[in-house]
Amino acid sequence: MKIALIASGFALIFCMNTLVLAGVSKNTLAILVNENDPESIEIARYYQKARLITQDNVIYLKFRSAGVALSEAEFADVSAQLASKIVKKDIQAFALAWRRPWRVSCMSITSAFSLGFDRAFCSKGCKLTKKTGYFNSQSQQPFEDFALRPSMLLSASSVASVKKLIDRSVSADYQRPIGSAYLLSTSDKHRNVRAAQFPLYAKSLYRLMSVEQVFADALRHKQDVMFYFTGRSSVKYLDENVFLPGSIADHLTSAGGHLFNGNQMSIVEWIDAGASGSYGAVVEPCNYLQKFPNPGIVMQKYLSGETLVEAYWKSVQMPGQGLFVGDPLVAPFKGCKVSANGQGVFQYKKNKVRNFVEKKNRNCGFYNSHLKVKGKN
Repeated sequence: MKIALIASGFALIFCMNTLVLAGVSKNTLAILVNENDPESIEIARYYQKARLITQDNVIYLKFRSAGVALSEAEFADVSAQLASKIVKKDIQAFALAWRRPWRVSCMSITSAFSLGFDRAFCSKGCKLTKKTGYFNSQSQQPFEDFALRPSMLLSASSVASVKKLIDRSVSADYQRPIGSAYLLSTSDKHRNVRAAQFPLYAKSLYRLMSVEQVFADALRHKQDVMFYFTGRSSVKYLDENVFLPGSIADHLTSAGGHLFNGNQMSIVEWIDAGASGSYGAVVEPCNYLQKFPNPGIVMQKYLSGETLVEAYWKSVQMPGQGLFVGDPLVAPFKGCKVSANGQGVFQYKKNKVRNFVEKKNRNCGFYNSHLKVKGKN
């Protein structure tokens, strides 16, 4: 991985107002389908049925399905097709229902569909790229507020694995699992740049979930993985851990978003291991923190009840070169409310039960009384 000299200057700024009243849902998400790809049609139908998405929110496109990338010209044609469709004004996000391609020239395919193709989101060499205003925002309507529709790719090693991803993600909604966040500080100094902020995240979020900073190159024998953030080109022992439904995991490296037959570990390995979402670069980003998920932000947003697509997208300031993979609608902590005290420590607020789904599941405030920060060698 190439080194960005100013990477260490990027720190977390938490939003203290964290009440989520609305946001991306099955009613405001559209499924994009490639009619030229039988896998895409199969994935889209399965996701539509699992998520109870109306036919009006399924949009059919036609483009080349072979290979890893679309050219800028090919994507211009796809964009024109999308512009010609009737996309309802209240559509705020996209689910891309195919396993490949995952790149558009110098951008990821999720960023291209979300932001429009723009070379300002690309870079040659170690340079910063264009930012989005959606980063760390309180927005519940990203298209209305920022003219972007955050998207995620429904991809895994096979169509069968994509279906497993969808099934476990649907089962995770409202569950408020008793899990842990594992923040790994590794021996790879160029990819370990996020670790400097790990103690801050742990101190701010420990009342929401058990947060453990682990000084190791890989996690082993953990039965409760809700979050797993690390920095390595490849991560061992994924199959020795249990990833809870709805979990998020990623590794900061140059080419994690090269999904198949790459020279580094692909982020689909996290999905196949049981995670519901991951993120990786599709072209060399260098180790700028702005181009990778900020673990503190994604955890705080997700634990505050936001969907995966909202929480993950809000954690990346410069997402142009990064690919988001997973189920955009998964929301294990939907309905939870958090607040922060004067020291910036978050905790769950008591919440009135609003529906049967919430009534039959664990209350968010279960965590507050017994969790503590952990550090482990």
